[in-house]
Amino acid sequence: MNPDVDVKPPKQDSGRMKRIIKNRAIYMMILPGFLYFLIFKYIPMSGLVIAFQDYQAFLGVMNSPWVGFKHFERLFTEPMFFTILSNTLILFMMNLLFYFPVPIILALMLNEVRREVFKRFIQTMVYIPHFMSWVIIVSISFVMLSMDRGIINELLAMMGFEKINFLMSSDWFRPMYVLQVIWREAGWGTIIYLAAMAAIDPGLYEASRIDGASRFRQIWHITLPSIRSVIVVLLILKIGDVLELGFEHVYLLLNSMNREVAEIFDTYVYTAGLRQGQFSFSTAVGFFKSIIGLIMVMLANWLAKKAGEEGIY
Repeated sequence: MNPDVDVKPPKQDSGRMKRIIKNRAIYMMILPGFLYFLIFKYIPMSGLVIAFQDYQAFLGVMNSPWVGFKHFERLFTEPMFFTILSNTLILFMMNLLFYFPVPIILALMLNEVRREVFKRFIQTMVYIPHFMSWVIIVSISFVMLSMDRGIINELLAMMGFEKINFLMSSDWFRPMYVLQVIWREAGWGTIIYLAAMAAIDPGLYEASRIDGASRFRQIWHITLPSIRSVIVVLLILKIGDVLELGFEHVYLLLNSMNREVAEIFDTYVYTAGLRQGQFSFSTAVGFFKSIIGLIMVMLANWLAKKAGEEGIY
């Protein structure tokens, strides 16, 4: 080759375009999800600017007066702030301790079932509650836990115990909330774990059986280590929702008797913000929740990498 001849490197743009055209079917599959997040997640983020304004609908975003951190100062000085923060954190920790392990345990149990017909039947039964709205889930709970002919209280009365007012008791709100979350979401949460278990090399189980390992030993030394990275990723994402417990579920359980332990940021935004037309204050609360969630995700991801896991980025 003549060293004096300039050899121009191939254009990267043309190569990238060829790959896009070649894999156009995959990009077409990605497009709906991309458009969804762009339209409903990223474009609305421009509305966060009203958290620093005294937003008035008839003036619009461009003409509403700027107030800086006024709404954030109001949030942090509200008498209910620490009560709301503690209620939210307690419910989150209860979800993390009692709900998060349930899909893992359920997936491990389903993975050990060898009869496909029975396995699919159980999977279908535990998936069904996910497709019910929180209105239906809470309504069923109300019927079961009601003081007036509720099946749980009727059973307690038959056994000689006093009836318990589950629905109006502040002591029973948190257990009732967590149990409803487990009932509705545990089955659906097993899908990812079962998919991860399906990718495990069957040869590992065969080798362990030859070495005399029991089912429990196979789960402990093969299954759990193989899905550990999936568990870590889902745990990081779960930690990011530390202040995001969902409005509908808690609001349906909320009443004047349990408000002291049931009021969280989502319900507070609705009652103190949206119902009174305080859109700037509501946006400031949502902004605060998002910042805390981002910090928690970054912290959890950093700790995961320190522990030798891959993390989410």
